[in-house]
Amino acid sequence: MIRAVKGTHDLLGTALAYHRTVVEATRRWAEAAGAEEIATPIFEHTEVFERGVGRTTDIVQKEMFTFSDRGGRSLTLRPEGTAGVVRAYLEHGMKVWPQPVRLWYAGPMFRAERPQKGRQRQFHQTGYEVIGAAEPEVDAEAVVLSWRILAGLGLSRMRLKLGSVGDAEDRARYNAYLRERLAPHAQRLSEDSRRRLETNPMRILDSKAEADRRLLEALEVRPMLDFLGEAARAHFEAVQARLRALGVPFEVDPTIVRGLDYYVRTSWEIHHELLGAQSALGGGGRYDGLSELLGGPPAPGVGWALGVERVALAMEAEGLSPAPAPGLDLYVVPLEPDLVPRALEMAAHFWPELRVQYALKARRPGKGLQEAERKGARFAGLLGSDEAAAGTLTVKDLKTGQQRTLRPDEVKEWIRGGTA
Repeated sequence: MIRAVKGTHDLLGTALAYHRTVVEATRRWAEAAGAEEIATPIFEHTEVFERGVGRTTDIVQKEMFTFSDRGGRSLTLRPEGTAGVVRAYLEHGMKVWPQPVRLWYAGPMFRAERPQKGRQRQFHQTGYEVIGAAEPEVDAEAVVLSWRILAGLGLSRMRLKLGSVGDAEDRARYNAYLRERLAPHAQRLSEDSRRRLETNPMRILDSKAEADRRLLEALEVRPMLDFLGEAARAHFEAVQARLRALGVPFEVDPTIVRGLDYYVRTSWEIHHELLGAQSALGGGGRYDGLSELLGGPPAPGVGWALGVERVALAMEAEGLSPAPAPGLDLYVVPLEPDLVPRALEMAAHFWPELRVQYALKARRPGKGLQEAERKGARFAGLLGSDEAAAGTLTVKDLKTGQQRTLRPDEVKEWIRGGTA
């Protein structure tokens, strides 16, 4: 028997119910804020991620699924959503739309990681992007939406960590400091971090190697927040003020770097207390230079992504159930074999206004009612020769026991809560 590829999983049953719940919560909140849905391709030209995410990041160096097409072009399964959304913003001329442009998305992402609980090679994210505005209000808007989506799902054991990675000149100063501080101890760094010491020292702060973590702690390396310039600091303080006014609880975390090179200024993560090492439910930040990295004009932006599987794990940990899948409104039961085709016609008549199935074999009334209950239907419709001749259906409410013989339009009205 062929099984799913390691690091991937099928979505069905309860897992799909959680998935649907998180996606629909994102849709509801994002569209309430005026965002339009966007669906970008699952794979892009590799340079979209090399330029956008950053060649020195773990994602680009170690975690991307990259392949060549028949023309020899390098393509990559998307490891994250923002770079593709900004590419689409540029390609489709969204710069001339009323600014800022608000977009949301949901879909699978791919990273070549060692599979473990809460970390798969194919995983799912929902995301929200605001492109074309640099004001601190849109940073706060993005943060509060990500927080309220999760809180609206019932999650309470969360911590919002807020930081800033400054502007380009701030990062240059900080990188120079890190080189000076770490260079004398380069041999104690991991191989990856020794390479990053020359190319992008800030990536060392995101290292998962225990030796690197111990060295940074022993040297008491100063945080990025100490190197913020006047403009970046004022922006960070304004974001904090907006979040306080919105009643969003947060803590300033000077260690937040985030794993993507396109971030500037505001960055944040939301963690869950019950998930152990893989505690991040999602995060985001500002990416004012990403458009230029992809060959476009300046277009400041801010956004976030939530890990659907991680959010589902957090909901389970807190004993929260997903929204139930909608059940059948009606189950049509033919009472005679030659009425099975008519039962199909009756069911099709009600689609898509009602959720309706029909029995593929004739059933006695009692057996048909039992089958309707097992199917989870709210109503059962008995179709005998008398009903077929009259163009009616005998409908029974399986909760109250009420039973009526009705024309199809009357059936719709009764099931919808009318007075037929």
